[in-house]
Amino acid sequence: MRSAELIELWRGGQLESLHRGHVVICDKHGVVEAWGKPSQIIFPRSSCKMIQALPLIESGAADDAGLTDRQLALACASHNGARLHVDAVEAWLKDLGLSESDLRCGNQMPEDKDEKRHLICSETSPCQYHNNCSGKHAGFLTLNRHLKGGSEYDEVDHPVQQAIKDAFEEVTGETSPGYGIDGCSAPNWSCSLEGLGRAMAAFANPGSDRRGQAMRRLTDAMRTYPEMVAGEGRACTTLMRAMNHSAVVKTGAEAVFVGILPEQGLGIALKIRDGATRASEAAITALLVHLGLLDEKDPAVGKYLTDPMKNWRGKVVGEMRTSQGFPA
Repeated sequence: MRSAELIELWRGGQLESLHRGHVVICDKHGVVEAWGKPSQIIFPRSSCKMIQALPLIESGAADDAGLTDRQLALACASHNGARLHVDAVEAWLKDLGLSESDLRCGNQMPEDKDEKRHLICSETSPCQYHNNCSGKHAGFLTLNRHLKGGSEYDEVDHPVQQAIKDAFEEVTGETSPGYGIDGCSAPNWSCSLEGLGRAMAAFANPGSDRRGQAMRRLTDAMRTYPEMVAGEGRACTTLMRAMNHSAVVKTGAEAVFVGILPEQGLGIALKIRDGATRASEAAITALLVHLGLLDEKDPAVGKYLTDPMKNWRGKVVGEMRTSQGFPA
């Protein structure tokens, strides 16, 4: 099965661009709706950070460190590097007796405009706290202290990463065919889109066992503190607020998006083939409308899907549309 036509860009009454991809919606039994190829192998990238955070809770490391729900949300974040994120990661590591030099995610210029302006105007270089994955890495360091592992916690054979691999394969129900190195230097295990959708459905239908409790804690943390998961102006934060904190959505690099919908008992996973973020944001928005979590007139829907596209002079020049048949 080929990829499906999902998102279109129209200009002057003509189709200018077309984004193809793969989408699955799963319940606890498996796929209930799909577009494209559910068996497509992908790298989830940052969309799977809640899976990567499971060993942090299941091991007892989070409770031993006294982590709050706000910190658990940060452990699942791809944040803007805003001051609230930077300060939160710095304080977290300080509580562990660690510092910025213990991180292995790399320096990154923040996406947050105020923090970026501050660094530029003060001629200050960004540090690892600004990295959009620094919260995830703070979680890795917390787990590493609990496991008494070595300092290079980002290496694929390190106990931290092996614990994550085990959890990843268990919740996707698959043996991963391999891994790539993510932008933050940590391994990112591949899986099928269906496997990722099954994992999100598991988070939406958590059991009462230790894993189910961990899934529920992470889901509740993310939807309670959406500003920690991404930041102001970002799709994840904006959409979770628009849904009144009833569900979780999380982006990943190269146009991956997932959703955890506890009230519906559903999980979503999607991948835009060409890696375009504008298309993945539009596609997840269309699915949330399709499933009744967002009203089509909500400003968030307009921002990511239905508002007319304007040029620098404010003239309407085009529009995005969902392709015929997506969503049904």
